[in-house]
Amino acid sequence: MERCSAMGVVVDRLLAGRLIALLDRLALEPQNLTAIDALDEGVDRHLADSLAALSVPEVASGTSLLDLGSGAGFPGLPLAMARPELATTLVESERRKAAWLDRASADARNVRVVDERSELLARSEPAAWDVVAARALAPLPVALELAAPLTAQGGHVVLWRAGRSADEETAGAWAAQDLGLVPRAVHRVHPFPEADRHLHIYEKVAPTPSRFPRRPGRAAKRPLA
Repeated sequence: MERCSAMGVVVDRLLAGRLIALLDRLALEPQNLTAIDALDEGVDRHLADSLAALSVPEVASGTSLLDLGSGAGFPGLPLAMARPELATTLVESERRKAAWLDRASADARNVRVVDERSELLARSEPAAWDVVAARALAPLPVALELAAPLTAQGGHVVLWRAGRSADEETAGAWAAQDLGLVPRAVHRVHPFPEADRHLHIYEKVAPTPSRFPRRPGRAAKRPLA
């Protein structure tokens, strides 16, 4: 895939074929899991956009990854396919989407699907993942609050954003302080020509306080910043 090569991400023909097959399978699903129907658009906005994370060293070298609010499986499924040694957990509380993830990952030994709220998972399996990733999930403070309790100390949170907002990044930095996180970098990537995509990297430098996670839905209703 030329898009990935331009970002320094290697995709061989075998992997490219498996990734396209994933899009074909998604298109055949009777339920509407994504607003993107055209194959070319899916290659850009689903596959290349997901695999852009492999240009980030923290993702390329991680041993475990959690995809928070996985939806139709992006970025988690393409990353798991590209890195078969990466233990990947897809968290999706909506049952019909979780059922799709189960079907789509049935042959992937490195993928686990969890169909519950991330706040509940963080109570039963706290600080268990090297990398917690979320694409278009929520504003930075909300996404960070959901991700931090799941992230191992020394691990990283990676959040996809379209464009940049100084106000949102300031709010994210304030929230990070309460969560044991520090902002480390913002990587601009170009998975497709018109994309203004930034990957925000936060490192978990201290344990997340025991008051987190708050009860389900609280992070969105009353953000930290």
